[in-house]
Amino acid sequence: MYRLTRPSASSPPAAPRGGWVLRAAALALLMVATAAMAMPLEPGTWRWTPEVAPAGPVLVLVSLPDQRATVYRNGVRIGEASVSTGKPGFETPTGVFTILQKKREHYSNLYDDAPMPFMQRLTWGGVALHAGRVPGYPASHGCVRLPHEFAEKLFDVTSRGMTVVITERADVAPMLAEPTLFPPAPRSATGTPASELTLPAPAGAAFTWQPGLAPPGALTVVLSTADRQMVALREGVEIGRAAVSINGTAPTGTRAYLLLEGVRSDVAPVLPERPRRRWLRVLGEGDDDPASALAPAGLGIDPGFVLRLYDVLAPGATLVVTDEPLGLTAGFTVLQAGDENPPAQPQMEGQ
Repeated sequence: MYRLTRPSASSPPAAPRGGWVLRAAALALLMVATAAMAMPLEPGTWRWTPEVAPAGPVLVLVSLPDQRATVYRNGVRIGEASVSTGKPGFETPTGVFTILQKKREHYSNLYDDAPMPFMQRLTWGGVALHAGRVPGYPASHGCVRLPHEFAEKLFDVTSRGMTVVITERADVAPMLAEPTLFPPAPRSATGTPASELTLPAPAGAAFTWQPGLAPPGALTVVLSTADRQMVALREGVEIGRAAVSINGTAPTGTRAYLLLEGVRSDVAPVLPERPRRRWLRVLGEGDDDPASALAPAGLGIDPGFVLRLYDVLAPGATLVVTDEPLGLTAGFTVLQAGDENPPAQPQMEGQ
């Protein structure tokens, strides 16, 4: 939140259009954009205000009941549009996805070469974001259709590996979160930070860590309470895996978090000499503090793995905590992210 301050009597005069004036203008712009996006959307219409958050990781959140896609950049809403998702018999899958492939010009290889401008593939099985007819109700063969001009604007701000969430919930919005997987830095009896991390780990725990297997790119971390495993993938390639113990009550369902830019200075750091990051919960139940859902689990992870994982995190990284087994979760295409050349010919349903 912006703090508006005026110079005191002893302070030098502010430069024209400077200081609190510019902050007030920026705040006014953000308030206008927020108010505009609170208004209903007619079928085929959209709003786009990227200036309210000019930088940071981008997230697309699609609500099937609302037939609406909302775009966030660094946790701030910058756009939204009415959409058309899969009709009965061709339902759009829900879950946490990443953009696997982007093409400005694309044609369906299944439905009479139907045009799919500004295609952004979410699954190799035939689901994508693309421009198309948006009548105000589900009418596609599984894809998420967007208004044409909005699809072009969205295409220009997204990147491969970026997170897309499709949910069956209505009126859903991301919220700042503290996943609690990276605990506060341990301190000695005198209150000074300890020299080494003391994080509980499963008995006989071992982990693998091979970041050289994958090129730089989008990082996804998946924690399965069913398998008691945490897996780190970069550009769709596994670079690390660790056993996880659960010493309390494990959360149910699936939660997803997006790492934002910046660090938090209002709370204690985590791990030795590492600041606490800013996270956004993009999928999960309830409106309470997201940390309250994970803290009771009493997770134990090898400290060496946690330190290595923390040090490769970058804005835009995705963390998914699920009670589903790894590789078997419906809509869990986050595990196949990043490959420009899939093993088999991808199927594209299109119109």
